[in-house]
Amino acid sequence: MSDEKRLAIIATKGTLDWAYPPFILASTAAALGYETEIFFTFYGLQLLKKDLDLKVSPLGNPGMPMPMGMDKWFPVLGTAIPGMQGVMTGMMKQKLKSKGVASIEELRELCQEAEVKFVACQMTVDLFDMNHGDFIDDIELGGAATFFEFAGESDITLYV
Repeated sequence: MSDEKRLAIIATKGTLDWAYPPFILASTAAALGYETEIFFTFYGLQLLKKDLDLKVSPLGNPGMPMPMGMDKWFPVLGTAIPGMQGVMTGMMKQKLKSKGVASIEELRELCQEAEVKFVACQMTVDLFDMNHGDFIDDIELGGAATFFEFAGESDITLYV
């Protein structure tokens, strides 16, 4: 094992709000000198697509702060109203932009420039009949064994 610190991340979610943690953590770790790898599996594979169309859903996400104190007076069931996902996604994107938070595309590119290794779960790609052409360049396909090979030698392993 080298003297270089290593960070292994498993990304399993493919929504806008869950896209930020793996890329922020990976880019930060790479900037701090960690050798970093993200293993994308199940819905996390959405984050490797060339054309991102990530959404955020308030339904099933009770911790999501709502504008105008809506979380205090707007019923959770109301978030299931058709169109609410689009409304909430738009509001989240506007909030991120107004606070100067980088986009997912920017963070993903930053990770690639910092040589963060992206591994797409081959089993999940096959399971969901995903097209390799839909993914960004410079990703590796591998299975759980590929992840364990790296994670087994890592200082930190995160599941996000």
